[in-house]
Amino acid sequence: MALDRREFIRNSTIAGLGLAFLPKIGFANSVKQTLNIGFIGMGLRGEEHLKNALFRSDIQVIAICDIDPNRLKVGREMIEEKGKSPALEFGKDDYDYRNLLKLKEIDAVIIATPWLWHTPMSVDAMKAGKYTGVEVSAAMTMEECWDLVNTHEATGSHLMILENVNYRRDVMAVLNMVRQNVFGELLHMRCGYQHDLREVKFNDGIHAYGHGVEFGEKGFSEARWRTQHSLKRNADIYPTHGLGPVATYVNVNRGNRFISLTSHATKSRGLHKHIVDVGGEDHPNAGLKWKLGDIVTTTIDTANGETIIVTHDTNSPRPYSLGFRVQGTNGIWEVDGNRIYIEGEANKPHRWDDATAWLEKYDHPLWKRFASEAEGAGHGGMDFFVMNAFVESAKRQIAPPLDAYDAAAWSSITPLSEASIAGGGQVQYFPDFTRGKWIKRKPYNWMKDIY
Repeated sequence: MALDRREFIRNSTIAGLGLAFLPKIGFANSVKQTLNIGFIGMGLRGEEHLKNALFRSDIQVIAICDIDPNRLKVGREMIEEKGKSPALEFGKDDYDYRNLLKLKEIDAVIIATPWLWHTPMSVDAMKAGKYTGVEVSAAMTMEECWDLVNTHEATGSHLMILENVNYRRDVMAVLNMVRQNVFGELLHMRCGYQHDLREVKFNDGIHAYGHGVEFGEKGFSEARWRTQHSLKRNADIYPTHGLGPVATYVNVNRGNRFISLTSHATKSRGLHKHIVDVGGEDHPNAGLKWKLGDIVTTTIDTANGETIIVTHDTNSPRPYSLGFRVQGTNGIWEVDGNRIYIEGEANKPHRWDDATAWLEKYDHPLWKRFASEAEGAGHGGMDFFVMNAFVESAKRQIAPPLDAYDAAAWSSITPLSEASIAGGGQVQYFPDFTRGKWIKRKPYNWMKDIY
């Protein structure tokens, strides 16, 4: 299938595909034929982005950056394997990425580093005039959310939050259904990040998904940095995989916006239990006091009257689910159980139908046309589409489909939920990151942009 993807790109049909997730906006006077990209962060996520970039004939990888020489080696070998020109390498210290940003030949950068670096690197990249793609979450504090918006507006440089779940096949089919009013007027949504990550947070220093109980300097891969957030913060620290698609359904920042939230957290037990079960009661980490509640629940009110429940659950034993539920005046869809109920069309009144036929009927045209080409791109093909939307937007120097305002609004769940939990569920109000522009901004015409 990888060969099919290369052939697909070689035939240059990808240019039309890129318009599927671009806003309805006038194009720039010219379209760059080749986009010169620098990659900051060569961990597992950066490696996946680089892999997808190397499939394309319209991308030149100019530079790669990572402070871990082993990760630079991985990137170097990937580029060599594809027969591409060697990339410049940066990584002598934490701030060597700024030397990468000084390269005039670089048009765009993709940032896939630990969370605390996302906003500083994005701000520096926009100030350097680079079209910027940043992994999720884009910001950790309210100040950082504003930094993203303010820098975008001050420099005119674009920022895209690389939320790949917005491109998941069932998510896009439901988007198609929402746009065609299958559910009627939307009322209520549920979503979240429900993913047992105990083995990611703690591993044995050998395998990325081991069974150890070490983190920080003794950890490996994400355990070197991700675990620390659970130790220090009680908040929804990773909201965008669930919230991004739901925000798109209800047109947040484009005729709608988040108004307020309340958040609550359970006690913290899962990480301590994991340490004791794996490392024993005498292990040094068994004495740590974890701040993050095992399950964090956030309820959001929107300007147009919908409610959204977001759940963060990564430290307890459970199957993976993003918990999607979309409910309107005509019916409801739930991802768990793959079930749907549409009034007047259900097989039996008040009984769930299997959603498979509905998802196939409303399969998004983007997926209908390019499913085979996306097959080897990671995360079930989602990574193919998110990379393409970024590249095609950057080549035209136009606003991306998921922009700086989205990055700020979605990421602000973390600091706002933290404040609400600390205040015993106190209501927190979202700032208007668009400064009133949400009232006139038009929703993306997803269907028309495809045809």
